[in-house]
Amino acid sequence: MPHHVQGQDNYEIQVYGSETVAAKRTMVELHSNYTVDGQATEVNGVLPSQHAFHETLEITHGFTPWFETGFYVFSSIQPHEGWQWVGDHIRPRVRVPEEWHWPVGLSLSTEVGYMRRSYSEDTWDWEIRPIVDKELGRWYLALNPALEKSIHGLNSNQGWDFAPSAKLSFELTKLIAVGAEYYASLGEIGSFVPWSEQQQQVFPALDLNVSPDWEINFGVGVGLTRSTDQLIVKLILGYRF
Repeated sequence: MPHHVQGQDNYEIQVYGSETVAAKRTMVELHSNYTVDGQATEVNGVLPSQHAFHETLEITHGFTPWFETGFYVFSSIQPHEGWQWVGDHIRPRVRVPEEWHWPVGLSLSTEVGYMRRSYSEDTWDWEIRPIVDKELGRWYLALNPALEKSIHGLNSNQGWDFAPSAKLSFELTKLIAVGAEYYASLGEIGSFVPWSEQQQQVFPALDLNVSPDWEINFGVGVGLTRSTDQLIVKLILGYRF
């Protein structure tokens, strides 16, 4: 039986913070990553990830101080395949308002969307992502204990997968923060797959805080299991209008 272990599929490699886009503002992000060392052969009808360049456009609009909606367009440049559209997702999100003065930031997103069969075992997926974060002086911590479910595809008969991610960073200066990001997909809740079949990645990462309107994140990811792409380089560029 196939295991639904997909993580973020290397299209949008990001640990979310709890903050939402401000009301009546729009954020445009470009997620770019390149798999230096990954899956070299086709598996279950899915194209290999090795030497693939993934480009994702994310557009998020803030409707209220506590509600936003994001829309994604996934694309991939495969060796010998050219630039291809992969799929689209939509992601509404709510947060605990700042005026509640909670000791941690807290928000909840749900994401649903389609991916072409040649790029994913499951053409329709649903994700529920709680987001908790906290600033402690120059330290920042974010936790995303996400749950994922195949709606249509090879693994649609299975339950919810546990796909946690986390980030820890330290502000060296007002401009530069360094840290590490962790991404995993452990398998179905209640029956995690063996370690060798899990996806486990660590990204040493750099954030540049050049302006409140900009988001710049760079990281180099290293796979910790044989089922994980072994080396990925990623860059996120975002701007708020």
